[in-house]
Amino acid sequence: MQILTAENIKKSFDGTKVLNGISIGIEKGEVLAIIGPSGSGKSTFLRCITQLETVDSGEISICGETLVKNDASGKAVYADRASCVKIGLHIGLVFQNFNLFPHFSVLQNITEAPIRVLNKSKEEAESTAHALLKKMDLSDKADAYPCQLSGGQQQRVSIARALAMNPDILFFDEPTSALDPELTGEILKVIRSLASEHRTMVVVTHEMKFARDVADYVVFMDNGTIIEQGRPDQVFENAQNERTKAFLSRFNEG
Repeated sequence: MQILTAENIKKSFDGTKVLNGISIGIEKGEVLAIIGPSGSGKSTFLRCITQLETVDSGEISICGETLVKNDASGKAVYADRASCVKIGLHIGLVFQNFNLFPHFSVLQNITEAPIRVLNKSKEEAESTAHALLKKMDLSDKADAYPCQLSGGQQQRVSIARALAMNPDILFFDEPTSALDPELTGEILKVIRSLASEHRTMVVVTHEMKFARDVADYVVFMDNGTIIEQGRPDQVFENAQNERTKAFLSRFNEG
């Protein structure tokens, strides 16, 4: 059963088409990598799925629940607010730039949402947070503040924060774009580990080796459309579209 379906998603900003009929489906436990040049609509697509943007038309269903569908005139109609909130609990999002609360300690950053949104007790939330910090090799940073951490450490905290909500699908929006190459390796190692646990993940990334080695399925986007998609070996080693070949040529030569 597909845990996420998006059909014919369209989105424009000020008359400029950013998404022009995007359709994907993701099975439970699958890792989907979305690749493509900057400005191709990858992050906008993630923001639409995670309700940070609204779509103009199309249908999105998550864990069998419909977030948005078209009315008779072909315009997007969203579920009621309570349903949208409920559907939102199925997903977790890790941002490019961490988005940690600077005035909260690491422990508070991880426990705030489980306590306030999921009504977890402080003790239960903190127990989960400490377990996640151990998983992220950050056990000694619970009382630290974001400004005291490296970029890689902050991103690992943001991953722990997303995992603390126990999402069915975890989304990563270019999680290494703000990091130098050495710290990038830290984050890719964490995501590889999560993939080995068969977590359902959607990763927008410029890390081609990661996409080829870790993803179960790869989507290549350009100019708001899906140009090519398939298993990593199909996309990276036997691309059919000339635009895909041109984009991947530097990587494949390396």
